[in-house]
Amino acid sequence: MRTFVLMSKLAPHGPSLIEVAKKVKKGADTGRQWVERAKEQCPEVKFLAHYALLGSYDFMDIYEAPNEEFAAKVSMICGADGTFHVESWTAIPDKRIAHIAEQLAEPEFTPDHHNET
Repeated sequence: MRTFVLMSKLAPHGPSLIEVAKKVKKGADTGRQWVERAKEQCPEVKFLAHYALLGSYDFMDIYEAPNEEFAAKVSMICGADGTFHVESWTAIPDKRIAHIAEQLAEPEFTPDHHNET
């Protein structure tokens, strides 16, 4: 399974973050119906975490999926009703990146001869 991050922000015409936070406090549905739809339509996807954020995005969901096609489905389901603008990222574990970097040949250093006088 691969790890993906779904970044979402509330659409300008939708509820505000304050309205969503008040609903969370009351235990009401917070616009997370899309997660249930994703679980039904993509049972292979495993949701790991959900966070509210301070910054250019309002929410972040971390999940595992078999491949990018499932990640695309999750993104499309989340953004289907227009409540959220979404962006999906691939998350690669740092140990895997280190392994990939080890496989790359280091470029040879060539001094800059343009500055010689």
